[in-house]
Amino acid sequence: MTVVTTDTCKKAGLAPETILTHTVEGKEKDSALKGVCPYYTMLLPSYWLLRHSVVMCLLLHSLVLMTLCLHHAATSCSQHCYCSESEGPSGGRTMRCSNLRLTEIPRDIPNDTRRLYLDYNLLTSVPANAFQDLPLLAELDLSHNELALLEPGAFRGLAASLLFLDLSSNQLATLEPEAFEGVKARSNLTGNPWHCDCRLQMALPRLDLEPVSLTGIVCQTSEPEDSGALGVPFLLAKDLDLCVVLKKTTDVAMLVTMFGWFTMVISYLVYYVRHNQEDARRHLEYLKSLPSRQGKSEESSTISTVV
Repeated sequence: MTVVTTDTCKKAGLAPETILTHTVEGKEKDSALKGVCPYYTMLLPSYWLLRHSVVMCLLLHSLVLMTLCLHHAATSCSQHCYCSESEGPSGGRTMRCSNLRLTEIPRDIPNDTRRLYLDYNLLTSVPANAFQDLPLLAELDLSHNELALLEPGAFRGLAASLLFLDLSSNQLATLEPEAFEGVKARSNLTGNPWHCDCRLQMALPRLDLEPVSLTGIVCQTSEPEDSGALGVPFLLAKDLDLCVVLKKTTDVAMLVTMFGWFTMVISYLVYYVRHNQEDARRHLEYLKSLPSRQGKSEESSTISTVV
């Protein structure tokens, strides 16, 4: 048995592969060469397919692992928080991050969370889109923090799912209606240093307040200061209209604007009348000058005739 090299196969016009051939009486037989070289040549596509199949298999495994990792990241519990599952129609994932001294809302909250407790932390604000990736969130507890600001769009994406919102015992002084964007959840707003003004008076009726909030929203400051709202439950104060100053200011502004327009119109009319009177006077003087010129021309013609 001898080894047929690449050059031998090339001379035979076959695939350039190293093969084994049989020797009969010390001479290489063409039949053996032609029979063995094609055999190994046929193995080349199989080898190519096998190699690429392994690559495709590795890629598929990588894709599956990546999908599993992403799913795990989306459904795993946030660091330092405690998660639990409950059965039933009102069940689902509960995530508790209470009393962890958090200064910002966690970013890795599982998107299947139904109840989220962030109470007793050090949160000072709720940024826009903070919960937009939680389409199932039904209960949100932000009580006992240092919240002083709810940015516009803070609760965006929760209008269809949120049923209860606890903002009690924070540092909220006013509310921005743009922060809620249609959220109609039952809300607890007690224990905040409210600054009672027209803006707050217009924002509160848009919320579904818990009965405890009727007596728990107490004005620490007010505008105007002599409104009589200080120290009393804001929602129970009768005949309290904090928008009266704004209405008066608006009325004064409207009167000033109307007076300005009226002055402009009168000034234009006076200018128009005077301009017309001046034109009429000049035209009248022109008309009066016409007969005298005609008389002088007649006298000149008479003198020329006599002469």
